[in-house]
Amino acid sequence: MKEEIQESKRGREILGVVFLALAIFLSLCFISYNSADPSFTHYATNKGGVHNLCGSVGSYTSNILMNFLGIGAFWLPVIFIIISFGFFLNKVFRLGPVVIAGFIGLIFSTSVLSSMKQDTVQLFGTKLESGGVLGTVFSAFLSSYLNHVGAYILLILILIVSLMITINLSLITIISIAAKSVSRTFIWLKTFFVIRTERIKRQRKISGEKKKRMAKTNPVIMPVERARTKRMEQVPFEFPPQKNFFQLPPLSLLDDAKRKDIRIKRESLIMNSRILEKKLSDFSVEAKVLEVKPGPVITMYEIELAPGVKINKVTNLSDDLALALKAPSVRIVAPVPGKAVIGIEIPNHEREAVHLKDVLDNDDFTESKRRLSIGLGEDILGKPVITDLANMPHLLVAGTTGSGKSVFLNAIICSLLFKAMPDEIKFLMIDPKRLELSGYEGIPHLIHPVVVNPKKASSVLRWAVEE
Repeated sequence: MKEEIQESKRGREILGVVFLALAIFLSLCFISYNSADPSFTHYATNKGGVHNLCGSVGSYTSNILMNFLGIGAFWLPVIFIIISFGFFLNKVFRLGPVVIAGFIGLIFSTSVLSSMKQDTVQLFGTKLESGGVLGTVFSAFLSSYLNHVGAYILLILILIVSLMITINLSLITIISIAAKSVSRTFIWLKTFFVIRTERIKRQRKISGEKKKRMAKTNPVIMPVERARTKRMEQVPFEFPPQKNFFQLPPLSLLDDAKRKDIRIKRESLIMNSRILEKKLSDFSVEAKVLEVKPGPVITMYEIELAPGVKINKVTNLSDDLALALKAPSVRIVAPVPGKAVIGIEIPNHEREAVHLKDVLDNDDFTESKRRLSIGLGEDILGKPVITDLANMPHLLVAGTTGSGKSVFLNAIICSLLFKAMPDEIKFLMIDPKRLELSGYEGIPHLIHPVVVNPKKASSVLRWAVEE
């Protein structure tokens, strides 16, 4: 019993291999078909010049099948592959009369339908009859008795039945699957359009509320107000010579600052405000720039947050804002004292020079009764900063090369010279490098000439400590 089963299995495998080889052979014959090869319709004297991959046998075979069956001949490799896999995979597959009839009906209906649709077709550089001899004869026969409409109905019926037999096709299953696919597609499209419509409505609503809440009005650019006092020019009088007479130097000795008009920067400040609002909006922070306070080095943007936005959400975006505004760093003041806003300080691309005359020529310095008043510079809003040196007797000035130590030291000395008389303050200057303080040699405020000798400097400092 086992031997019979093995023999049956071996026989089915052999048939499967044979039909697979036939399918490959016919496929190569059709693919490499050339009308110049020797065949029953073309005589070639050159026996060795066959273009067909299967030689002269392949050229004769493909010529016969294509001339007799037309396009229907291309079903043969497919049919042989179906038969081959049927023997390999299906234990109950039999090449019975019904299966053979289905294959014949498939080839017959395809050839006749091709002939009725189009007489000739161009294949592999050769003009052939689309249905071959079989299609041409039967298309004329069926058309004479059934006319074209009846012939089409009959041939389509044969084609469908043949497919149902050969590939086990079920029309009910196909219609059911197609109906389910159409239904699912319709439901998906309906859901997609509903969600899309709701999303568009919600975005329009949010956009409308945002536009109402954050109206695009230009921020107020606050001009820099400096507390200046115009000093009255004193009428010169001739006084009798007095001993130890000294007059404070006028501020006119200092150069006037040439400042740019703030209106030149207005457009760039408004543009930066819009960029700032857009960048905050990208991070889901709705805000509006209310005021811009430009300074010589730093510009402050006062921003009003939308209701419900936490300050911590903005303070964590300093690096992202610096990247968006192309600034080296951004400082966030949250909140600004006395206001319901937060401040964002951004360094200016072009820094303005802070002149000593702008710092000293104001009421805080000229009207101060303190003799050790010094000008430190200007704050971020451009307002002069004046302090009393008596409150910082242990002042230490330090910094890297080029950071402005010498400029600051000279500003302190000049501030004292413009404020105090020689009998009120005295200087003890030590300059071993002979670079910074040598220019002050000879001023009446010096208690000792500028010390340039390091050895002498030690004794001078020892005297100062003892005093």
